Amino acid sequence: MIAKIMKGSDFKGVVYYILNDEKGIQIIDADGLFLENNDTIAQGFIGQAQMNPRVTKTVGHIALSFSKEDAPRLNNAVMAQIAREYMERMGIKDTQYIIGRHFDKEHPHLHIAFNRIDNNGKTISDKNDRFRSERICKELTKKYGLHFAHGKEQMKADRLREPDKTRYELYQILKTEVGRCKDWNSLLERLKRQGIDVQFKYKGQTNEIQGIVFTMNGYRFNGSKVDRQFSYSKIDTVLSRNNYGERQMQSQANQGEISPISNSVSNLIEGSLGLFSPSNMPEEQQPYDPYLRNKKKKKQRKINW
Repeated sequence: MIAKIMKGSDFKGVVYYILNDEKGIQIIDADGLFLENNDTIAQGFIGQAQMNPRVTKTVGHIALSFSKEDAPRLNNAVMAQIAREYMERMGIKDTQYIIGRHFDKEHPHLHIAFNRIDNNGKTISDKNDRFRSERICKELTKKYGLHFAHGKEQMKADRLREPDKTRYELYQILKTEVGRCKDWNSLLERLKRQGIDVQFKYKGQTNEIQGIVFTMNGYRFNGSKVDRQFSYSKIDTVLSRNNYGERQMQSQANQGEISPISNSVSNLIEGSLGLFSPSNMPEEQQPYDPYLRNKKKKKQRKINW
């Protein structure tokens, strides 16, 4: 479950978008509005918004999207319940709203239009709304046992426009190459072969690198704007980890080449018929073990007593 939050000032525009018959619209919930037609709904929103003329962006518009894996269990009643709980947690309450479900895509999704001027003329806060929304979406996804999508992994590249299309292609390339390279030289060489130029950003007039910029198809992207995992520091950490892992594997391989000999020698010294194990040595030749000595003394005392 993910949410896209938008704000504006055109109630008529958002109402006509949500209640578009071409999208197979179904109104699954509403409150405080006369639902005779699109115009009466828009006029209802506008009338209440006039209670607080100081607010310019009175239109709240949120799209809630779910994974296609959840489609069999998401009927209108369940989707309406999730939408209402989302709104409640976001502080969107005591106000007009309409929730319309669309059927124009393979994944279930709905649109919420609400009045940012509540029934008492007060403004519904949008402070940190995107951060709050992300947290709430995760909580509701877990609560209702919904499928967790993996961000860019679920993206449909053929629907993207530039520069997002190039950004997504760059993301896919970086995901592959950063995972396989062990140092910056090999990474830069591999990226260059695929038409990607890399520039480093330095701190002031020093040689300390603090950022990275990728250029592909004429578009420039900061590493963290492609994805958070592709900032300079995080890429550097992954490359170091890859290099360390390679050295560890090489070290283990080298040890493995001599381990049969070591095991054979060990077996000859310690295990051949047990002739040289401490338990078969004469007592005066056995290594000193205070625990065994004390144990013997205790045993002797019991016998003597």
